[in-house]
Amino acid sequence: MDVQKINITEFINSAFTYLLLDVRSPAEYEHAHIPGAKSLPLFDNEQRAIVGTTYKKQSREDAIKIALPFFGDKMLQMVETVEKWSSVFEKEHNLKPFVVVHCWRGGMRSAAVAWLLDLYGFKVIQINGGYKAYRNWVIEKYTQPYSLKVLGGYTGSGKTETLRALATTGKAVVDLEGLAKHKGSAFGALGQVAQPSQEMFENILATSLLEQEKKGDCIWVEDESQRIGTVMIPAAFFAQIKNSTCYFMRIPFEERLSFIVQQYGGFAKEPLIEATNRIQKRLGGLETKNAVAYILEGEISNAFSILLKYYDKWYDKFSKAEKNNKEDAVIFNIQWLDAHKVDAITNSKLLMGL
Repeated sequence: MDVQKINITEFINSAFTYLLLDVRSPAEYEHAHIPGAKSLPLFDNEQRAIVGTTYKKQSREDAIKIALPFFGDKMLQMVETVEKWSSVFEKEHNLKPFVVVHCWRGGMRSAAVAWLLDLYGFKVIQINGGYKAYRNWVIEKYTQPYSLKVLGGYTGSGKTETLRALATTGKAVVDLEGLAKHKGSAFGALGQVAQPSQEMFENILATSLLEQEKKGDCIWVEDESQRIGTVMIPAAFFAQIKNSTCYFMRIPFEERLSFIVQQYGGFAKEPLIEATNRIQKRLGGLETKNAVAYILEGEISNAFSILLKYYDKWYDKFSKAEKNNKEDAVIFNIQWLDAHKVDAITNSKLLMGL
């Protein structure tokens, strides 16, 4: 057997081309995985439960005996699947990949699949510590110091679009809302795919930080609340965002209102009303009633005028928490930038020299 073993740091910093295979169960993979990994489960969800229970309640040997028939039935399928993936990879990159295998702790599951693929003739590498070691790396990633620049602005300022325009110029940018699959407000889920789990969001964000810091420049991020939809920015990284300088674009209300209407005006009335009702407690009963009435009447601009004023007040409330040194303050150090329109390209140029 010629299976090479590497630790997680060596894998993350590796320069070789590889095909990453996650041999945990489908449920484990679906919950969260290393970005870029393909799912090649040794056991299905039920089989994993059976083997795991036997291991805990009986013995390692009994678990192996139960697992062997499950493995035997999958051997041919697994080899052929990896063969197809490897062939596609070779055509795309003109190079045969290493096959990197991992399970939860780098134990029996990945060892068994690594043995099989090595026997067949693939160049196989097994990750020591498996996915658990990767998660430890992710958590540690948020504790390291970053040089950050934070882009702020009231709702409807086109912050995400401006960051993306910065990214096209080669600037280091981490798109928090893009990674979270959510635009941050009560309306943020409209038009979006399902959000990742909290664990998967952390994995994706850690990967994005790794990629962007390689550019050797400060990293631009958007000023966000810690919660983005159903996921949370890791506390250690969020603390760094709060304590970095925020470049706040001040754009006229009417310009932002026009942008918001373009963004959300095409959605059906029902989801707009549902989103409005979700903030009823803070928006107030009368304003909620008026906004909903405008939506029903098709007066979207009037409805969003009410909502935008609410979000402006809410943003001011948290930004001013600085004065009282409250932990929930969104921004601390502010540099004001006057911008005349919601124009991603023009406003990105305004930020370029900072």
